[in-house]
Amino acid sequence: MALQKGDFILLDYVAKVKETGEVFDTTVEETAKKERLYKEGEIYEPKLVVVGEGWVLKALDESLATMDVGKPATVEIPPEKAFGMRDPEKVKRVPLRQLTAKGITPTLGMRLEYDGKIAVIRAIGAGRVLLDFNPPLAGKTLVYEITVQKKLETKEEKINALIHRRIPSVDVGKFKFIVEDKIVSVEMPEEAFYLEGVQVAKRGIALDIQRFFPEITTVKFIETFKKAEEPKPAAETATKEEAKK
Repeated sequence: MALQKGDFILLDYVAKVKETGEVFDTTVEETAKKERLYKEGEIYEPKLVVVGEGWVLKALDESLATMDVGKPATVEIPPEKAFGMRDPEKVKRVPLRQLTAKGITPTLGMRLEYDGKIAVIRAIGAGRVLLDFNPPLAGKTLVYEITVQKKLETKEEKINALIHRRIPSVDVGKFKFIVEDKIVSVEMPEEAFYLEGVQVAKRGIALDIQRFFPEITTVKFIETFKKAEEPKPAAETATKEEAKK
């Protein structure tokens, strides 16, 4: 059965540049390592996508409506529907000394910030550097090999996935939540208390839940600090052990 707008799915993909076969993105850890894309600390797992919400490229999002769960598919996206055509106006030559004055030693292919914009160094020579401000994938035809691994059906599954999307570094099984009438109460695990950006993540979770479940008016986050158990004196422990003998 084909997917519909608003469906919650878990999506695996390998994204390639058609012209070169180069893999530039994937949710699959094994592929990331094979293609030398693997980043320490990155979480490789099927990506949560709500069909029609623009969480992936629009052309890919639109194609999801024709997909079936568990059935691999290939989607080809032309440049005009991906990152646009290359714009020659966005390629500029700048004096080498302007970069070295900022402590930058330019190398071919280096990405850097110049005048507040990200550029790639395409050429170096004669005291000048060629900077390309086009998106790296501009002018490329993209090929996505995708598999919809699962369609989430229950409210609990969907809320679980929305929490994990915002705080992926903590095992989602450690978050406990209950849904009562118009209120969702989320019990935060201690290892999530001090994560960088956790307040922004909590706000994002609340907004997501309220967006997809309009009947929910309140999202509460519960953080419980428990007193650590004090170790018992060694003498007391020894006495108890003696009593058992």
